[in-house]
Amino acid sequence: MRKASKSQWIKFGVVALIYVLFIVWVGNFWWLLGLPVIFDIYISKIVPWGKWKQSKNKSIRKIAEWADAIIFALVAVYFINTYIFQNYKIPTSSLEKSLLVGDFLFVSKVSYGPRVPNTPLSFPLAQHTLPVLNCKSYIEWPQWDYKRLKGFGEVKRNDIVVFNFPAGDTVALNHQQTDFYSLPYQLRSDLGFLANSAYMKSHPQTFGKVVYRPVDRRENYVKRCIGMPGDSLQVIDNQVYIDGKILENPQKMQLNYLVETTGSIWNDKTFSFFGISKDDKNFLDMRWAGLFRELGITPAGTNQAGQDYYNPVYRVPLTQEALDKLKKSGYAKSITIEPDYFGGLVYPIHYDLGWTRDNYGPIWIPKRDATIELDEKNIALYERCIVNYEHNNLKIENGKIYINDQLVNTYTFKYNYYFMMGDNRHNSADSRSWGFVPEDHIVGKPILVWLSLDKDRSLFNGGIRWNRLFRFVDGK
Repeated sequence: MRKASKSQWIKFGVVALIYVLFIVWVGNFWWLLGLPVIFDIYISKIVPWGKWKQSKNKSIRKIAEWADAIIFALVAVYFINTYIFQNYKIPTSSLEKSLLVGDFLFVSKVSYGPRVPNTPLSFPLAQHTLPVLNCKSYIEWPQWDYKRLKGFGEVKRNDIVVFNFPAGDTVALNHQQTDFYSLPYQLRSDLGFLANSAYMKSHPQTFGKVVYRPVDRRENYVKRCIGMPGDSLQVIDNQVYIDGKILENPQKMQLNYLVETTGSIWNDKTFSFFGISKDDKNFLDMRWAGLFRELGITPAGTNQAGQDYYNPVYRVPLTQEALDKLKKSGYAKSITIEPDYFGGLVYPIHYDLGWTRDNYGPIWIPKRDATIELDEKNIALYERCIVNYEHNNLKIENGKIYINDQLVNTYTFKYNYYFMMGDNRHNSADSRSWGFVPEDHIVGKPILVWLSLDKDRSLFNGGIRWNRLFRFVDGK
């Protein structure tokens, strides 16, 4: 220690101060055991940390240099990705046109406060599976309880939020893009969830292995938060109401429409003019004739066989701006909003409340420390919160409700919950499909688009959306 120079003491002091401040922020004081290591690296030098630099073998020195650089990079990436920000790519069109497929985002962890990882032993940048090796990217032990560090703020209404997919706790590996809890009802709706999930587990050759994933290892989703803890939310004819009052729609919200053309088949240029991507253009052929008649779309004529035929009809998403443009363009003979029955299953899947995608609720969003009386309907709505997210045992025997083997008629929530929806309202699997998002699933807030690639164009022909580069994410 007597040989330590003044600059060594200064370096040690700076590094130790940053390290201690980090420990205070995290609140895990076991990490103070790392201070002697830092002291030894800079001052006492008892352990020969840089011994490899003195090797006379150039190959060994080169290998050691690369190993040192890689380890340092992995550790730095791990801490940055866990506590500061992470990269996220928009994979689906659920937020079009607010965020586009192919947008690469910086997601701030400090906006809402970073979570202490549930699974601290994991490989950086791999969410749950290591590429090539196709194995888990994390070790299940140890698993830490939920804790969120202090951040710059909290989730607010209309924030665009990245979160772990709540229904991603259980996954059939051959159907990872399908909600495990809705998949059984796509098999045989008359058998129910338990029978079908047992069938899936017994047929791994078809569905793959059924696995459980900790919260921080579930898929990342991005949606807009429209419902806050304690809100009563309802959707009436595609309009969201909060506590009985209309919630202003996002500026670039889209709905699907059936567009009957004036007789011509649209080309790519026409679709592009109305902001419709290649994946979003859906031509409806004569198999949909029954729907056309139901919607009042009249035949354009009769063919030689005496059969009715129709002008080309497309099912496409449109913003209000694009809809107004289409109405004035002369390209459309009729425009009809997509019927409600296109929406598919809605939450709670196993209990029919008569709700649909476009007419949903009213539903109360759970709030931390709020207590509700339990009944058949409440159990259907909040069972996942009670069992899957707050880790209680629940059973119903002879009409009586038991939680953790205690007879109860009320329940007090442990977490705040949020209701998420996509701005592309008819092309978004969101809280209407799989329910609430618990606070411990919140990952962060997108703040910047640093790259945007248009999948419909080649890289050197408009494939890079230059006008979106380094654009701040607008929550409106």
